[in-house]
Amino acid sequence: MATINVNGQALEVDKEGYLKDLQDWNQEVAHFLAESEKIALTAEHWEIIELLRSFHQQFDHAPNMRVLVKFVQKNLGEEKGKSIYIMKLFPGSSAKVAAKIAGLPRPTHCL
Repeated sequence: MATINVNGQALEVDKEGYLKDLQDWNQEVAHFLAESEKIALTAEHWEIIELLRSFHQQFDHAPNMRVLVKFVQKNLGEEKGKSIYIMKLFPGSSAKVAAKIAGLPRPTHCL
């Protein structure tokens, strides 16, 4: 187990950098986690982050990429509900990176 320091507050994270206590998350933590992924958060990022947190609240888990794309499509429309759009915002393993920044656990069934 490791810790990160966000504005003087020590927060526990797992070996992959996901928050151990989801209650520790706030916008400052999101910015810190995004910076660690070399991402500067924009309004478009926040739309996805808020949707992810809503999804987690409804279903008690973080979605994998396929489910995330469908959820974004349903809530934000066809243009944003495409994997290429999400991958541009959250490069790499997009569902994992987005979930980490949103303060959620690692999505299941993600490589």
